[in-house]
Amino acid sequence: MTTVLSPDELEAKLRGVGATRYHNLHRFHRALHDGKLDRTQVQAWALNRYYYQAQIPAKDATLLARLPTPELRREWRRRIEDHDGSAPGEGGVARWLKLTDGLGLSRDYVTSLEGLLPTTRFAVEAYVHFVRDRSILEAIASSLTELFSPTIISERVSGMLRHYDFVSEETLAYFTPRLTQAPRDSDFALDYVRTHATTAEQQAAVVAALEFKCNVLWSMLDALDYSYVLGYRGPGVFAGPETPGAFAS
Repeated sequence: MTTVLSPDELEAKLRGVGATRYHNLHRFHRALHDGKLDRTQVQAWALNRYYYQAQIPAKDATLLARLPTPELRREWRRRIEDHDGSAPGEGGVARWLKLTDGLGLSRDYVTSLEGLLPTTRFAVEAYVHFVRDRSILEAIASSLTELFSPTIISERVSGMLRHYDFVSEETLAYFTPRLTQAPRDSDFALDYVRTHATTAEQQAAVVAALEFKCNVLWSMLDALDYSYVLGYRGPGVFAGPETPGAFAS
């Protein structure tokens, strides 16, 4: 990118990233929502996705510490509260654990992270480090996958309820608040990027930041597909009923 885009042109380019790179296009995602996975494969998805959910507030905290104004810090602090809650048992991370509970997984096993795929760990930690180390503008831009999440959430909930008798609306309760939280957060982040990415270099950086975040989410599904659909599972990771301690008694 060598020409400065208008804010509307920049937004269109960012939305184009989602149209071509967001993980709703991944074949594991399609299989999950279309009822093509077995219980162990769904459990593996929820188990590995837990680490991503649990690290989101840590990621946001690294950015919060660098934001220069009270207004920005108040805005970003709300994201941490959404995920961590304001009391034990509240927030998105707690609701994700209700999902893994509902799938029969032991909460101690899930939170121990013992069964994670290596790619999950590497991808999530790369995202945390990206937000910690890159510019504030790039860090905020990387959150813009939330522009596309309401569609995937609606698809996920309806598809899983339709196809899997081992999930329920209560099991999937994590997703309901995200239908309003994600648009609120993405509206703020998009406005910030439109306002502050004013040079060709900055605009290229924010597009690259969103592409990076899409790659993080895509690589997590690549690993799940390779390990649990194609069957090339490495040592020490979650292996379904044969995994000691993985299931609630």
